[in-house]
Amino acid sequence: MNRLINYLKDTRGELQYVSWPTRQQSVTFTIVVIVISILVAIFLGFFDYVASLVLQKFVL
Repeated sequence: MNRLINYLKDTRGELQYVSWPTRQQSVTFTIVVIVISILVAIFLGFFDYVASLVLQKFVL
């Protein structure tokens, strides 16, 4: 149990050295991730649609 307490204390101490992003940076990075995710989803959806059209043309 003592090892666990020491581990938690050390972890808390190390977290004080972390350079946390500002609120503005967090919002900006979140928006970037959402936009890129939407663009990738559109790209994959388009590719899937085209591939299904091609396969239907050859199979049917």
